[in-house]
Amino acid sequence: MTNRLRSQIEEEEEVDKELVVEEKPAKEYPDNFLTQFFAKGIFNSDSATKALPFVLFLVLLGMIYIANRHLAERNIRDIDKIGKEVKELSWDYKTTKAELAYKSTLTEVAKRADTLGIKESVQPPQKITAEEVKDEH
Repeated sequence: MTNRLRSQIEEEEEVDKELVVEEKPAKEYPDNFLTQFFAKGIFNSDSATKALPFVLFLVLLGMIYIANRHLAERNIRDIDKIGKEVKELSWDYKTTKAELAYKSTLTEVAKRADTLGIKESVQPPQKITAEEVKDEH
């Protein structure tokens, strides 16, 4: 280290501390139609910034459209599934109704009479008539 004064050393340090700013040359793009259109035409950074709320609104509408489409498709699938269930239950109802009609016929009841604990009537049915009583008051 050389013999220098403290003030000289501080001055040298201050000079070294100063920032040296080098300006980089801007990138040069080829001069064609697209670069001129986007840099100098309708679509430049200022107009893009101004159009940003409208673009975000369009994105929101697109998202709502997609969500609505998914909801509609899910509802259609649910309707189809419920329609199939209704058909199956309708077939079960018709089958059970036909079985009940068959099992409640006189011949089927007579076949199962001993297991059910009932007996078949051997006398024909009789008609019961009621006489009218006149009130004498």
